[in-house]
Amino acid sequence: MEQTLKGTIIYGDEFEPVDGYITIEDGIIKTVEECTGKTDTIIAPCFVNAHTHIGDSVIKDPPFLPLAELVQPPHGLKHRILKETSHDDLVRSMKASIADMIHTGTCAFSDFREGGLGGVRALKSALGSDSGIEARILGRPVNGDMSYLDSCEGTGLSSTNDMDIDIVKGIARKTKEKGKKFAIHAGERDSSDISAALELLPDFLIHLTNAGKKDIKAVAEANIPVVVCLRSNFMTGSGLPPVKKMLDGGILVAAGTDNVMLNSVNMFSEMEFLAKTCRFEDRQVFKLCTLNGAKLLGIDRESGSIKTGKKARLMILTKNSNNMQGIKNPLSSLVRRARPDDIIGIV
Repeated sequence: MEQTLKGTIIYGDEFEPVDGYITIEDGIIKTVEECTGKTDTIIAPCFVNAHTHIGDSVIKDPPFLPLAELVQPPHGLKHRILKETSHDDLVRSMKASIADMIHTGTCAFSDFREGGLGGVRALKSALGSDSGIEARILGRPVNGDMSYLDSCEGTGLSSTNDMDIDIVKGIARKTKEKGKKFAIHAGERDSSDISAALELLPDFLIHLTNAGKKDIKAVAEANIPVVVCLRSNFMTGSGLPPVKKMLDGGILVAAGTDNVMLNSVNMFSEMEFLAKTCRFEDRQVFKLCTLNGAKLLGIDRESGSIKTGKKARLMILTKNSNNMQGIKNPLSSLVRRARPDDIIGIV
């Protein structure tokens, strides 16, 4: 089946706005052709949310507490609530967050899934057989049980400061022996766990909010990507990560929304916050929220940008809404002001 879309296309890996047509056949972008004349829509690649905890969907209005009291295992607020939550309630709440991601233009996400094998199975139940979104699930051991590894893409841990380091090393080793991905939080509360995290040679790191110059250099030299979660860090008082310094150092940086208990999964909100707090180029901001996330998750050959041969994972936004009417720069307006209610179609 062939489909043709016309609009201002945020095209290629450099996200150049081009007025034109996209032809789609069997879900694949077949052609991209320029045209002349007015266009009323923006056609952009869908978001890749590179770090979530959507099990937290069971608690969306927590009290303002220090970070450790909110999320530190095993006794942080979220872990206590997850233990008390039934499988059915957990699945139901995650289904809602998955639907919200799709509705707000996200085509893929990576989730740090607590609860061992049961937690991984709950997320898979929430996804179903044809959810319309791609998921990369990183599980977490319960009482040393790592049987979850046979059912997901790898392991995602909290800080090395939260567990005995020898146990963490064993988890990392067993994960890699299975040929799976290993990722870990680092530098969120302070910089004390960054060196230990780097010694584990993770596939990627989360946060690095408190990374200093030496930390950034070490991460860059190790060629380890980083996912930043600015709204989450701001809300917990962790500060804002040095995103520009990471990028200047040559680190692949992607963006995520983190815990649903703290923030919605709406990547428009994450993108706008990133743009207005870090204030670097809009094209680079959009790249963090799309192509860089796809690269980090290993799906950039099919997602993250609009190019012939890639899957058609697109969001179509109107230029005629009250919010978008009168825009002059489609990419900057997309990054700094667009909202989910400006979306008129998702492919």
